[in-house]
Amino acid sequence: MSPNNNFRNELNNVFDEVSGAPGPALRDRVRSALMQAPEPRGPYMIAAVAAIIITALIVGVLYVANPLRRPTGLVVGPSPSPSATPSAQPSPSAAPFLCSQQELIPKDTSPATATAPVIFISGVRMAAHPEYDRLTIDFANGTPSDVRVSGSKGTNFKLSPSDMPVTLKGQNGISVLIRGSDLHTSYQGQRDFVTGYAGLAEVRVLEDFEGQVQLGLGVNGASCARVFFLTNPNRLVIDIQNS
Repeated sequence: MSPNNNFRNELNNVFDEVSGAPGPALRDRVRSALMQAPEPRGPYMIAAVAAIIITALIVGVLYVANPLRRPTGLVVGPSPSPSATPSAQPSPSAAPFLCSQQELIPKDTSPATATAPVIFISGVRMAAHPEYDRLTIDFANGTPSDVRVSGSKGTNFKLSPSDMPVTLKGQNGISVLIRGSDLHTSYQGQRDFVTGYAGLAEVRVLEDFEGQVQLGLGVNGASCARVFFLTNPNRLVIDIQNS
């Protein structure tokens, strides 16, 4: 008898002692399983482990190299949409030049205007620009509540209160009347300006009496102007279009 047959007999005896007399079918199944040799799985297991290691190495190299240069950060949420930009307000200097009489009442009056009975003019300035010449009148303590700008044919004016006639340089004239103001408390400068500009030829103080100031402008061309207020500092701006 071979050693394998001896081992099977001993195993059958042990199984009978532990579990009792088994049925014929159970004994046949156990004996059949013992008699079948296990399949040789060693080479397949080694090949599977090697394939897993190679795959892990390839994935690691691709992650480090990042050949497509794609961002690796996580997207937490949708990017916020840009906030709406408020529409730009039109600039006063874009207003048209008007040849008719203009009455100006400031929309936003300085708090000092409500308490000061007279607004003090602190500066009279002129500047030349390519398309227009500018007259700027500065105020020291607020903004006047009433300004009237009107054109006239010719450059003949009268001084007040003397009624003495004066003729300014230029072809036509523009009168600037500022009520509730004076030109002697905060201003001690020149009172007659001959500019030599293409549009604004001369500026002269015609009146500074009893809270009323009037300036006469001699212009080369039509008596048209663009007038508006500015703040910081408070000032009245008068543009004369070049002919």
